[in-house]
Amino acid sequence: MTAGHSSDNAAAFFSWRAPPHDAPSLSVVAPMMNEEGAVQSLVSEISAALESVFHEIIIVDDGSTDGTLAALKKARAAHPQLRIIRHRRRAGQSRAIRTGVLAARAAIIATLDGDGQNDPADIPALVAALHAEKETLIAMIAGERRERRDSAVKKSSSLVANALRRRLLNDRAIDTGCGLKVFYREAYLRLPFFDHMHRYLPALMNREGFGVAFLPVSHRPRLAGRSKYGVWVRLWVAIRDLMGVMWLKSRAKSPGDVREEP
Repeated sequence: MTAGHSSDNAAAFFSWRAPPHDAPSLSVVAPMMNEEGAVQSLVSEISAALESVFHEIIIVDDGSTDGTLAALKKARAAHPQLRIIRHRRRAGQSRAIRTGVLAARAAIIATLDGDGQNDPADIPALVAALHAEKETLIAMIAGERRERRDSAVKKSSSLVANALRRRLLNDRAIDTGCGLKVFYREAYLRLPFFDHMHRYLPALMNREGFGVAFLPVSHRPRLAGRSKYGVWVRLWVAIRDLMGVMWLKSRAKSPGDVREEP
């Protein structure tokens, strides 16, 4: 596990804003778009992985046109901790994640993809790693997929994109496309929002002075539905986004130590 940059500016964060006393200790946020076949197994696996944890599950249905919403309502009958939020029209993965984080009641958020390729059993280890860093400025633990179960085209394009992004942003991340992440809600909400920002969370956390650490996680083949991945479309979007994040980093200024004077 390796940590990213941190600064005095982030230190004040950890003394601000405690969650309500009756809030869950963990909110799990998963975006879904046309994932009807993955709903029941994913919700059941999250519940089983967090059986001993006071948690809520927030699924954001990003304008699905299949039976995803009906499947979610059926799953909620067996898992009352499931909350369903629906976008009337598709807004993308980053917006769905942000919608879920804004709705979350816990101070700590776990995110994972809604297609079932991330294993919910990995969540407790990431949460434990974040708790272990409570005396540091680490605000996020990001998963890094091992033995990815994707097509050769998808894996090779991701390898190139991750190498380029890591070189230009110096975020130390080898797999920002992994949906499994655990972070402090308030730290996330300090980040500038834009479409596709979920792929740049380590760099954006570093920009605000927070540290990021990484842990290996498992990866599984898709069991239902189909990938929304478009290599060439994403390539051009990624280039534009990368330039934007480079600009954001160049415009960041740290105030140094931040404190409220008595």
